[in-house]
Amino acid sequence: MLTLADLFEALSGDSPPQARRRPITDAVIDSRRAIPGSLFIAIPGSRTDGHEYVADAFQRGASYALVERDVSGLPVVDLRKPDWMQEGKEFSPPYCLRVENTVRALQQTARFWRERMKHIKVVGITGSVGKSTTKEVTAGVLSERYRTLKNEGNFNNEIGLPLTLLRLSEGHQRAVLEMGFYVPGEIAFLCEIAKPHIGVVTNIGTVHAERAGSQEAIFEGKSELVQSLPADGIAILNQDDPWVRRMAERTQAHVFTYGLTPEADLWADHIEGLGLEGVRFRLHYKHDTLYLRVPMIGRHSVHTALRAAAVGLAEGLSWEEIVRGLRGGHAQLRLVAVRSASGALLLDDTYNASPASTLAALNLLEELEGHKIAVLGDMLELGPYERQGHEMVGVRAAQAADELITVGPRAHIIASAARSAGMPRRRIAEVEDTEEAIALLRDRLTENDVVLVKGSRSMHMETIVSALEAAE
Repeated sequence: MLTLADLFEALSGDSPPQARRRPITDAVIDSRRAIPGSLFIAIPGSRTDGHEYVADAFQRGASYALVERDVSGLPVVDLRKPDWMQEGKEFSPPYCLRVENTVRALQQTARFWRERMKHIKVVGITGSVGKSTTKEVTAGVLSERYRTLKNEGNFNNEIGLPLTLLRLSEGHQRAVLEMGFYVPGEIAFLCEIAKPHIGVVTNIGTVHAERAGSQEAIFEGKSELVQSLPADGIAILNQDDPWVRRMAERTQAHVFTYGLTPEADLWADHIEGLGLEGVRFRLHYKHDTLYLRVPMIGRHSVHTALRAAAVGLAEGLSWEEIVRGLRGGHAQLRLVAVRSASGALLLDDTYNASPASTLAALNLLEELEGHKIAVLGDMLELGPYERQGHEMVGVRAAQAADELITVGPRAHIIASAARSAGMPRRRIAEVEDTEEAIALLRDRLTENDVVLVKGSRSMHMETIVSALEAAE
C-alpha cells in the first residue's frame, strides 16, 4: 500500500522516516469518495474547483490533500520549499501538501508507484468501441489465476488512470487498464506511466473524429499503445478490422490476432445470438476447438470474448480457467434490460453511442422476439463522418426494427435513411427531445414490445428509460 513516505519521495525525492508509518488508503478527486486515511487531490476546473471541497474531504476522513494554493484554516506543508520537512514536524493528519500543479503531481506519484510495483504486468486496452466491456471480461478471465486490478468506470484518462495505479499493492499480480483517446499523444503518455506489457486494440471507428480530425488520426492515436509495448510484449489485434491489422507494422512486440476468419490466430465461427440469454459460438486456436456459450448480449460480444481469451492465452491460463472466466459474473456493462410499467422490455443502452455500437445494439434488437421499437438519439463527435454514420444506422434500423423514433436534430438523418431503405413513413416518428419521446411511448407500450433506447450521453436518453421503467 502507498504510504505518506512514498508520496513525499515521489514529489520531492526525500521523506522523513516517521512518514513511513502512515498508509494512504486511497486517492480520490471527489470529496464524497474520501475514506479514512485517503488522499484527496484538489483539481481546479472550469466549472468547479476541488480546493472548495478540501474541508469536506477531511471531514469524511481524508488524511491528506494535494493543493495548489493554501486553503483557509487548514495546515499546509509546502513541498515547493527546500526546507519543507521542518514545517510538518510529526506530520499528524489532516493537512495539505502544496504543489505547483496537482494533476502533474498525481501523475508523477503514479509513475513513481508504478515503478515500485514493476513486478505487476499491465494489460492496456484501447479502441473506438468495446473498451470497457473488454476490460471487465479480461479482468474476469485473469482473476481466475491472478489477483487483478482494473480501472473503475471510465477512469481511462490522464487523471483516472493514475488514480487507478495508486491502488496497486504488493498483493496484485496483474492490472487491466482501459485507455481513452482524445488528442494525439494521450495514449503514449498513459503508456509512459502505466508501462503495459500486453496491448489490446478493439477496433478503429469514427468516435471522436470531431476532435481527432479523421479516421487516420484516430488510427495514429490508438497505435500509440502498440508502439509503447516492449519487444517481449504482446499486441492483440483485431484481424477483422483493416485499420487495426495495420498496427502489426507499428509494434516491436509479438502480434497475436483474433477474429471471425481462419486467418486469425484465435477465431470463432458458428455464431448464434440467443438474445438476452447470451451468445453461442465455436472457438478455434491451433489444434483446439471449443464450443462455448457465454452470458454476453449480442453477436458482437464474440469479439469481446475472443479478446479476453487471447489475453488469457498470452498469460498462460488453461482453457478451463479461460472458459470459467468468460462464463463468470462480470456485468454486461452498458446495456441493461428492464421492464416498463406495462411489461414492455426496455433495452437501456444509453451510456453513449457511435455508429458501430448502435449497429451492434440494433443487431441485438433484431434477435429478440416481439414488436421492436428503436428509439435513437443524436450521435455526437463524429466530425466529417456525421452524415455517413447516421445514415448507416438509419438503414440498419429499417431492417431491424418495426418502428423508429428519432430524438434530436442529427437523428433526422437516421429517419430519412430509414425511409429511403423502405421503412414506411407511418412507422417513423421524429421528435426534438426526450420529453416528446416519453409522451409518445408512455401510454402505448404493451408487454409484446421490445424497446431499444440509445444515443450519445449528452442527449440524456436515460431519462426515457427512467420515465417508462416500472416502479419497484
